[in-house]
Amino acid sequence: MQKTNTPTLPLIAIIGPTASGKTRRAVALAKAIDGEIISGDSRQVYRGMTIGTGKDIDEYDDIRYHLIDIVEAGEKYNLHRFLKDANEAIADIRLRGHQPIICGGTGLYIESLLNGLRLPDVPENKPLRKSLEGKTLQELTALLASMKQLHNISDVDTPKRAIRAIEIQSYYAAHPEEAVATLPAPIDSVVIGVDIDRELRRQKITERLHRRLDEGMVDEIRHLLASGISPDDLIYYGLEYKYITEYVIGQLSYAEMVSQLEIAIHQFAKRQMTWFRGMERRGHTIHWLSAELSDSEFVDKANDIIHTYGAF
Repeated sequence: MQKTNTPTLPLIAIIGPTASGKTRRAVALAKAIDGEIISGDSRQVYRGMTIGTGKDIDEYDDIRYHLIDIVEAGEKYNLHRFLKDANEAIADIRLRGHQPIICGGTGLYIESLLNGLRLPDVPENKPLRKSLEGKTLQELTALLASMKQLHNISDVDTPKRAIRAIEIQSYYAAHPEEAVATLPAPIDSVVIGVDIDRELRRQKITERLHRRLDEGMVDEIRHLLASGISPDDLIYYGLEYKYITEYVIGQLSYAEMVSQLEIAIHQFAKRQMTWFRGMERRGHTIHWLSAELSDSEFVDKANDIIHTYGAF
């Protein structure tokens, strides 16, 4: 297929659950259409968190990538920073005449980007935070649900995140002019999903977990702890960093860690698919292609989909 250097092509998104092989497919497509890849993963931004986040840098070959290893482990990267960084990357890629492809499994980040969401810098509200201290996640979630939310973007799986969501909505209520300024305008995009059979997905997750353990994932987390990052900060990142940290500090046995982590990753993959199905209900068209296609077959079918949108 002939390459193009126009800066006005739609954004292409390659999405799918963990272990579906979406990075490899995005790289194959990028090679075919002169693309560059933007990571849509909430944890791959952190330096030193490589094995546990599945960066698989070798898969990129000579394809340029963005939003990987851009902040220090221990920081709290968030949706606001992602939208700013991703939009800057898209503009840079287009300015240089290449095709931006966002690839990842963090549904909140990717859907917000595709929706054209913009977020103001919401400052910390210390009195509000103090008033919410001690409340349970259920209580905080109920309070958030009672507020008039501008956008349904809140990831409230911990009290800390729920408090931040309440803080943001309170800021919107006090500054309606800034809330209006954030009303989203969806961007032109083509979304392709990697559809993997549930049992095959489970098999790949299990195999990948044991491979990463063999590759030194426990040592990676020991190194992060030794560098001064607190156990609580690593546990905050969830999945591998939560369970392996709990093992390293003596809260879990090795067998307990492996068992609980495997279950958690399976549950995470299920939540990812729930989010993607929700995206479809919310109006996003996702073109699902089988994970069992070869790379060349995937690229051919992806190109056919892109052509129907008049992208090339």
